[in-house]
Amino acid sequence: MCVKHPGNVYIKYCEPCQVPVCDSCFGQSKHNLLSIQGVYKTKRQHHKGTIHNIRSEALFYRPVLLPGITDDIKTCRTEFSRYQSEMLTKAQKLRDLIDYVQYDLLNNVFCCFDFKHRCLKQMIEMSRHIVSLQRYVHIYEQRRVIRPLQFLSSIKTALPQIHPTLHTSQLSMTESLNKEDVIYSLSMIQITERGNRRVENECLLKLTSGAEFHKSLKVTQADRCLHISCVTSDRVWVSDNEGNFILTNTTGVPLHRVQDLFDCDLINGNGLHTVNSKHELIYINKNDNINKLSKDMKTTTTFIEKTDRTWRPRCVYWSPSTGDLLVGMWNTGRQKSMVARYNQSGQLTHAIQHDNIDRRLYSAPNYITDNNNGDVVVSVFRAVVVTERGGRHRFSYERNPSGSVLQPYGICTDALSHILVCDGVTHTVQMIDKDGQFLSHLLIRPSGIFLPYSLGYDVNNHRLWVGSEDNNMVCVYRYIIRQDDLTENNNGDVVVSDALSAVVVTDRGGRHRFSYTGHPSGSGLQPLGICTDALSHILVCDDKSHTVQIIDKTGQFLSHLLTKSQKMGNPWSLSYDGNAHRLWVGSDNNKVCVYRYIDRQDALTDDDSPFTDLDALFKSTSAVEWR
Repeated sequence: MCVKHPGNVYIKYCEPCQVPVCDSCFGQSKHNLLSIQGVYKTKRQHHKGTIHNIRSEALFYRPVLLPGITDDIKTCRTEFSRYQSEMLTKAQKLRDLIDYVQYDLLNNVFCCFDFKHRCLKQMIEMSRHIVSLQRYVHIYEQRRVIRPLQFLSSIKTALPQIHPTLHTSQLSMTESLNKEDVIYSLSMIQITERGNRRVENECLLKLTSGAEFHKSLKVTQADRCLHISCVTSDRVWVSDNEGNFILTNTTGVPLHRVQDLFDCDLINGNGLHTVNSKHELIYINKNDNINKLSKDMKTTTTFIEKTDRTWRPRCVYWSPSTGDLLVGMWNTGRQKSMVARYNQSGQLTHAIQHDNIDRRLYSAPNYITDNNNGDVVVSVFRAVVVTERGGRHRFSYERNPSGSVLQPYGICTDALSHILVCDGVTHTVQMIDKDGQFLSHLLIRPSGIFLPYSLGYDVNNHRLWVGSEDNNMVCVYRYIIRQDDLTENNNGDVVVSDALSAVVVTDRGGRHRFSYTGHPSGSGLQPLGICTDALSHILVCDDKSHTVQIIDKTGQFLSHLLTKSQKMGNPWSLSYDGNAHRLWVGSDNNKVCVYRYIDRQDALTDDDSPFTDLDALFKSTSAVEWR
């Protein structure tokens, strides 16, 4: 409802003023008005990505980050207390030294000397001496009968001996006062910029028992899929060996096509394109230039222009960790290869060509990528060659576990730093660790893709895109999942539903905190599904009493939140939605019910200070079914 004209509904939106307007507001506005539904849709779409990241990433990382932050705060307090004690000691020493210097200056230097009196006395003596000299000179000049020897002899005996001295004072202290020492004493604590705290993927992700098929699609207008570059979770660029370069979605329908791509048969390289963080396409064109296509696919610019006719680019990869562009290159005249690194301005910054003993590393780069640790991974003829970021050779993966030679095609790395490679000999997708040790055959002659040839890893939802050499089929698999199987409370406690009649709770380090065996204590419990909520409560389905019981984080029984009902049956499984604060309950039949029992406190205002625990933000009520 319009606040200026009660009874009127907002129907338009003034973009310059950033306010909604009603019919009565039209006459007061001189700006162009937009449809409020359209503006809402646009703004909602604009913030959709941010909201998704908060729900899927930030809230998921929170229980992992929070215990580490708490530990760091305790460590900092201990360290700062120690530094504070040392600083106080050094400050007192410095104060004593300054007091000594001040006393020495006032009592031993300035007060004991009368500089004016001494200078005046010396001036009188010098004046007398000059008068004597002038008198003897006059005698010598007037009385020329005196021989020089007699004159010098008379001066030696009659002229008073005077030794003029310069009265100065030098400051002397028993302890030296050095500027560097003072600075060192006052700056023992070094505070440096550490960047944002991050959660290691090893703490969040885990491998499944095998690759799980997710979906498949046929890329129309392509005869095969020789390279894949992921743009978003539902859009990828796919190229074949006929110069077809297509942007497609999960249905296989072409969304855009590039006509400037080099023929793969002519260039004899397949990793011809990549996508950067701005969703811009970077690719090798038919003139050996490296071009950049804008996100809206309306503007094409030359990112790196070919200047040396002897070197030809064969594959490219944009590094998410450094923002650099890695280019695999081939010298047709000298039959040698290298990997060139270009910065974000398109300037060559480094080249990798030889190993530690000056042997050639690469035969002919076909695909290129990098790993989370900075390693550069290159698929060449008969090997996957891995070097450090600086170029030092780490290892070459050359043989299958059976001992047969490797014929590597497409490669990629995943969030757990594994290296995946398509092998043309065994028609498998093999997984090795970051040090070159074979782990498993992730895919073996997969259905629909008899000859796996190209790989693309979607880091956002951890999906693996696999393209086929013998047809236009692309399949999507999942083999990495989040570690959601364990229930972890907000304080870091690990909560386990034990089939042997208890809910067992340990702290993050594994120390046993308590075991809940029912209410009243010892009455017996047959625990099924468990979860925790925003207030650190622990909820458990009890198959003995057919209830959902709620206990606090210390193991104290609070209430029977739900009991068996005709609508739900026996509660069996639980899941807590931390975004909407809803409890999903599954029963022993095919029924799932959603309940609300936590409300946000309505007394919060914009002036409220940040809260340190969720008890101040939420309150618990009786469970109410929510639809």
